[in-house]
Amino acid sequence: MVSTTAKAAAPHRVLTAITHNRWFRFAVRRGGRLIVSLWVVVTAAFAMIHLIPGDPVRASLGMNVTPEVVEARREALGLNRPLWQQYTGFIKGIFTGDLGQSIMSRLPVWQTIATRLPATLSLAVPAFLVALIVAIPLGVGMAVLTRNGRHRRTELGFVGSSVVLGTIPDFVYGQIFIAVFGVTLHWLPVALRSGPASYILPVAALAIGPTAVLTRIVRVEVLAVLQTDYIRTARAKRLRRWRIYLRHALPNAVTATLTLSGMLLAGMIVGTVFVENVFAWPGLGQTVVSAITTKDFPVAQGVILMYGLAVIVINTVVDLALAILDPRSTVSEA
Repeated sequence: MVSTTAKAAAPHRVLTAITHNRWFRFAVRRGGRLIVSLWVVVTAAFAMIHLIPGDPVRASLGMNVTPEVVEARREALGLNRPLWQQYTGFIKGIFTGDLGQSIMSRLPVWQTIATRLPATLSLAVPAFLVALIVAIPLGVGMAVLTRNGRHRRTELGFVGSSVVLGTIPDFVYGQIFIAVFGVTLHWLPVALRSGPASYILPVAALAIGPTAVLTRIVRVEVLAVLQTDYIRTARAKRLRRWRIYLRHALPNAVTATLTLSGMLLAGMIVGTVFVENVFAWPGLGQTVVSAITTKDFPVAQGVILMYGLAVIVINTVVDLALAILDPRSTVSEA
C-alpha cells in the first residue's frame, strides 16, 4: 500500500513538474506581459483623448444651443461624471462590447469601427504581403551575390538605397506618388476607394519602407547562416545551390525575419492612419483623425484601442510562432 506521506507528496510533485515546465513558464511570462500591455493600451486610449482641450458636446451641438441642452447631452453621454467613473465605465464597456455612442453621428462606436476596419485591412494586408514577397527572395539573392565580400559596389549600393528607402515616411511616398502618377501622368486614381486601381498607390506607399528594411534584415541573416558549418557540409556534399539556399539557409534565417515581419505588420496597420488621410481612404485612419478634430471622444478612444489591440495580438501571435519554430526561445533569460 502507498503510504500517506507518498500520497500527500504526489500533488506537490505534479505541481513542481508543472511550474518547472518551460512551456508553462513561457505561458505565464507571455500572459503577464499581455495583461500589462492591455492595461497600458486601455489607459492610454482613455487618457490620450481626455487630455485634448475643448468640449466635445459643445463642438457637436454648435455654439447657439442653450446650456440646458448641452448639460442634458453631457448627462446622456456620461461626460459629467468624475474621470475615474468614466474610466471604469470605459473598461466595463470593453468587456461588455459597448464602447459608447458617437457624439457626432449618434451611432454605436463598434458599428463605426466595423464599417471602417475592412478598408484599413484592405491596405495593410496587401502591403504586408507585397513586402514579404519582394523582400525575402531579394534579401536571399543579395546575400548569395555579396557573400564573402563579393561584388562590393553592389553591396554598398544595396545597403545605401535600402537605408534611404526605409527611412522615408510612408505619407511622403504617398504625396510623391500622387504628384507623379496622379497629377502629372494621370495614370492612377489618387483618392477614395474606387476600384482595384485605387489600391496601387496607397499599398505601394505603405510597402516600400518595410520592404527595404526587411530585405536588409533577410540578407544579414542569410549571410550569417551561410557561414555556418552545416552549410559548408552541404556544399561539400555537392548539393545543388538552390537546395542549399532554399532548404537549408532560408529556414534557419526565418526566426529574425518572422519577428521583424510581425513588427512590420503592426507598423503598417498603424501607418495607415497617415496614408489613409493622404489618399482620402475611408478607413480607421481617416476616422480617428476626424474624431480627434471634432472631439468625438468615444470614436477616437475606440479606434485607438483597436490599433493598440492589433499590435498586441500580432506580437503575441509572433511570440507563439517563434516558440513553436524555435523552442529555445521559451527559455527564460537569466
